[in-house]
Amino acid sequence: MLADIDTPALPFGFSDVHHSGADVTGSLLLPQDLSDRLRGHATKTGVSVARICHLAWAMVISKTSGQERVVFGTIFSGRQRAGAGGSTMGPMVNTLPIRVDVTDSGVEKSLYQIKSDISALMEHKNAYLTLAQRCSGVPAGTPLFNSLFNYRFKPAKSSQNPKSPHLEILDMERSNYPIAMNVGDSGLDLRLSCQAVHPIDASRICGYMQQSLQSLVDALDDTPNKKVRDLEVMPIMEREMLLQSWNITESYPSDQCIHKAFEDQARQTPDATAIVCEGQQMSYRELNARANSLAHHLIGLGVKPDSLVAICIDRSIAMIIGLLAVLKAGGAYVPLDPMFASGRLQDILVDAAPSILLADESGINALGNSISKSIVAIDPNELFETSIVDPQVSGLTPCHLAYVIYTSGSTGKPKGVMVEHAQVTRLFDSTASWYRFSETDIWIMTHTFSFDVSVWEIWGALRHGSRLVIPSYRTTQSPDDLYQMICDHGVTVLNMTPSAFRPLIRSQAQPDLQDKLRYVILAGEALEPATLQLWYSTRSSDYTQIVNMYGTTETTVHAAFRIMLPGDHQLVISPIGVRIPDLAFYVLDDRGDPVPLGAIGELCIGGAGVTRGYLNKPDLTSERFPLDPFNKTEGARMYKTGDLVRYLPDGNLVYLGRNDHQVKIRGYRVELGETEACLLEYPGVREAVVLALGEGGNKRLVAYVIADPVERLAHALWTHVSAKLPEYMIPAAFVRMDVFPLTPNGKLDRRALPEPSSDAFASQGYEAPQGEIEITLAAIWSDILKVDQISRHDNFFMLGGHSLLAVQMIERLHRVELNLSIRDLFETPTLSALSQTLNKHHIDAMAPTNLITPEVTMITPDLLPLIDLSQDDINIIVKRVDRGVANIQDIYALSPLQDGILFHHIMATKGDPYLLANCLVIDNRDILDRFMKTIQKVVDRHDILRTAIVWENLSSPVQVVLRQATLSVTEIVLDPANGPASKQLMELFDPREYRIELSQAPLTRFAVAQDIDGRWVVVQMMHHIIGDHSTMKQMMTEIQAFLGGQDEVLPTPQPFRNIIAQARTGPSVEDHKKFFSEML
Repeated sequence: MLADIDTPALPFGFSDVHHSGADVTGSLLLPQDLSDRLRGHATKTGVSVARICHLAWAMVISKTSGQERVVFGTIFSGRQRAGAGGSTMGPMVNTLPIRVDVTDSGVEKSLYQIKSDISALMEHKNAYLTLAQRCSGVPAGTPLFNSLFNYRFKPAKSSQNPKSPHLEILDMERSNYPIAMNVGDSGLDLRLSCQAVHPIDASRICGYMQQSLQSLVDALDDTPNKKVRDLEVMPIMEREMLLQSWNITESYPSDQCIHKAFEDQARQTPDATAIVCEGQQMSYRELNARANSLAHHLIGLGVKPDSLVAICIDRSIAMIIGLLAVLKAGGAYVPLDPMFASGRLQDILVDAAPSILLADESGINALGNSISKSIVAIDPNELFETSIVDPQVSGLTPCHLAYVIYTSGSTGKPKGVMVEHAQVTRLFDSTASWYRFSETDIWIMTHTFSFDVSVWEIWGALRHGSRLVIPSYRTTQSPDDLYQMICDHGVTVLNMTPSAFRPLIRSQAQPDLQDKLRYVILAGEALEPATLQLWYSTRSSDYTQIVNMYGTTETTVHAAFRIMLPGDHQLVISPIGVRIPDLAFYVLDDRGDPVPLGAIGELCIGGAGVTRGYLNKPDLTSERFPLDPFNKTEGARMYKTGDLVRYLPDGNLVYLGRNDHQVKIRGYRVELGETEACLLEYPGVREAVVLALGEGGNKRLVAYVIADPVERLAHALWTHVSAKLPEYMIPAAFVRMDVFPLTPNGKLDRRALPEPSSDAFASQGYEAPQGEIEITLAAIWSDILKVDQISRHDNFFMLGGHSLLAVQMIERLHRVELNLSIRDLFETPTLSALSQTLNKHHIDAMAPTNLITPEVTMITPDLLPLIDLSQDDINIIVKRVDRGVANIQDIYALSPLQDGILFHHIMATKGDPYLLANCLVIDNRDILDRFMKTIQKVVDRHDILRTAIVWENLSSPVQVVLRQATLSVTEIVLDPANGPASKQLMELFDPREYRIELSQAPLTRFAVAQDIDGRWVVVQMMHHIIGDHSTMKQMMTEIQAFLGGQDEVLPTPQPFRNIIAQARTGPSVEDHKKFFSEML
């Protein structure tokens, strides 16, 4: 049942599971009526409230992750198996995966299924989480889940012992997962509490959980066979906000054709310059007259409303005359850039099938044999003896076509988008309040007219009486020449793709040039804000406003608007802002339902900008332009963009990429922009592009950078990004380039980027591998890393290795009878060092008896029945223990849970994801001193609290129980001006920064500080490898007993070695594997 789970269910796309704790908490008491109904259905169905809650949580995960087969962690307590209930301390709370299919099954059937699945899972509650993961199809190193569910029965607290001093315990419990849902059952009511990382709203998650429970009980009452996936998770108020409140649209006049607005302007400012190109210029009066003359000629050739007229002309005044003439004649222009490949131009001509072609000499040469004999070819540079009066075309309305622009198709063939006049004119009306363009503006046309941003450039300028500057193609390809032209002509409005703008940023840094740009409007592809850092750092004033506009050709050029601010270069997201006021934005799942706020979904756009559809492709048009189910207007349609986005809490959108080209590395959804932004932080890197190359498990990231040529650049960049990003986001290779290739549309030409050569890898100076093991290891590395030459000093990870490839390497080593653990690789990742750790060994059976008595003066392997160690291993351990053998009470292996915790501790280079925190307040110093002395007594009682973990230079990690371990207490003097003592202490010991040395017992630390009110605040940090929250609570219970003089009633402590022994007598590893393979 796990084998077919190949993609983890990650709510809100959050993939980081090595988190130090919740940033945000939320709590909600369920209405008593809902709690009572849940208990009633539990009694009626025989399915406990806990299992009903498990199903509800699965519904939440399904909706927020966009997956119907979900896996999340559920918590099991092992204290019942310890033989003495709560008297055994130690890490006995285990987290295991539970799979729930939120699909076609009915509610009642699903409840019985989850009851059965969890009952079976409880038989394997001692299993190692990573073992369960290996039974799934999720690649190694990728989290199987990132959300946790815990159902706890928490009866009302009994009254405190009157003899015990008052200790106010603050609730500081943390989860190491990005999202954790706890249901507290007091026996009377049910309370939801959620912990989440910013920016996930924990209170909102509680609302989803409540709505899911409400939907379940409603279904059990009325429609028990209703499909679980059809139940509502989103509260009605949020649904109304997303679909209605955030989509209140405004209407703008749509009663004018594009050319009519130009004609109005020509009458108002006839002598103003309309176009400047290559030393030539033309006034509005002249342009109108020339276009009218050609338009009358076209009408005479039979052009009428919705007729398609192809136009293949070089960048020139004649190009604008031709476009304007086609519109005036009532036709729709089909632009063909002569710079495009002849094959693409031919495909467009065949599909559009125009009867008339406007083409100059360059256009005729570009089209060649593509021009059929049935096509009438006209050169718009010619002068025609026709009327220069504005044509009046009978029946022409704003609902007729203005142009058909072809975009790339998934089949490789371009598809033509049909756009009407009204959709273009309302674009300028609906954005007028943002820009306030006027006759004083000067626009420059940087895009090919085959790209829809040209619609904004050409008609934006001519509609507002502005001047349009048309540079040559050669000028558009030279950032220095283009910027020179911008300055020379006093351009105020510049539109560019982000890829084309990046090199222009460097050109504008020249001190001897000064532009007059009012707006830089970026559009056409995703913006990486980090690329704007140089722009903001070199601008002496803020007269230029950068705007990021998201849009699609199918919704008429632009759809969203986001003003960029100087601090935005630090963003790792691509913000696209808010919708244009006459559009509607819907973020939907693959079933067409709105996703919860912040969840990832496909952006679907409704409103006035939605175009007619695709020329000659009715089936594709029906598929991509379905009826808008959220718009009551008859026949209203929306466009399914295929773009993945998510809402921010303020209603702004973030662009995440395409749903048909999602970048996933070993199951992680990777934001390439985040890696690119990190590369741009490195000195000397001016531009960065990251691609995912390869397929399946061999997919890897390759970085392309424009950077200063420095020695061992790849090594330097690898070191830089590996210190800042998770392993799966680190490129395997770094390719330095002088310039990035661009397409004719000004977008990055990704297909023209080269394959990485040998110097693109972060390899060390070459020295040939030595000895049989090094040579064998090097051959394996070369094969799986796809690197030809391996030096004995090379680092596995710096060559592009990752956890999935590490597993492949270990399997390959097993074939030649060489044994290696993941831990060995992380500790010694270079080839020469790693070869030293390889050895052949077998695991012998273990016995559960402790033979180390106080009289023992030398520990030998035969005294350690719970672990197999050599005498050398034992000697290393003894040397690391204060007072040596005399202070060693026991040595045994780690439990599977501890082994997993140690693995993550080693992986964390900063902070520790497995630190637990507890905070309490004590009234005065006398009680504080008694409290600290009492803690030492509790430590003395329990083996696990005197346990250290040792693993370095050993064949396997061990836990060493000391006979004596003195508690560490730190007293800190705080500044009251910095806030409450509890807050300051928790910041000082924040698990994101603080670590506990695992070889130094006890693995719990205390810090105390006096608060402004005179009371004392105590913070306890405990490593999860020796205990869980129940352990901390039990410690507090025993402390209260000692302080109250009731320590004699405390139960006899049970040694943790019993847990180790029992873990080995339960189901075997093979039993666990079989179960999880079937379950997942």
